[in-house]
Amino acid sequence: MTGETIAATAPPWTARAPGTAHGHSDDADVSAAAHDTLDGADAFAAVFDAYFGEIHGYVAQRLGPDIAEDIVAETFLTAFRKRDRYDSSRAGVRAWLYGIATNLIGKHRRLEARTLRALGRCRPDTDAPGHEESVAVRVSAQSLRPELAAALAELDRRDRDVLLLVALAGLSHDEIATALGIPYGTVGSRLSRARKKLRGRLVEEARGDG
Repeated sequence: MTGETIAATAPPWTARAPGTAHGHSDDADVSAAAHDTLDGADAFAAVFDAYFGEIHGYVAQRLGPDIAEDIVAETFLTAFRKRDRYDSSRAGVRAWLYGIATNLIGKHRRLEARTLRALGRCRPDTDAPGHEESVAVRVSAQSLRPELAAALAELDRRDRDVLLLVALAGLSHDEIATALGIPYGTVGSRLSRARKKLRGRLVEEARGDG
């Protein structure tokens, strides 16, 4: 979806200035304002204001800032079109939006992999990497360590999605299961597999530098 298409099809609430805070918004407050439905324009505008900045940050860290604006706009347009399917008893608004954004990112998996591989070819930092749990939270197109980028590029996309929803978005296993439409146990197995592969690659890199 191009910027021109987004501009032509965007509903009125997108004219509101979105919030840019990257902290976790309170789903309970947003749900209360929306009366457990996203049908009303005011209700959806509240969701847009609350989560635009956070979702934008997540997408920018995975695909880079150049494409993030279009992906996030498409995320909210998709949510707006499918708002009648939103069930607050199954998922918080935040997890639901992350699920939509992650599915859209999946359409650009080749771009993400190419970006990660390119970053992996950069000269490594002088600082030694820590465990993947501590360094993954800093994953971004701007500051990603080359050795971590190379390791992430080798992960299966589904495993990478789960790892980055934990590392970048801070979603719980329950939220990820709902967002991606997968069983709770699958979240744990994918996360464990991703961490194991990431840890192994970082150990290899550390030995190679030694």
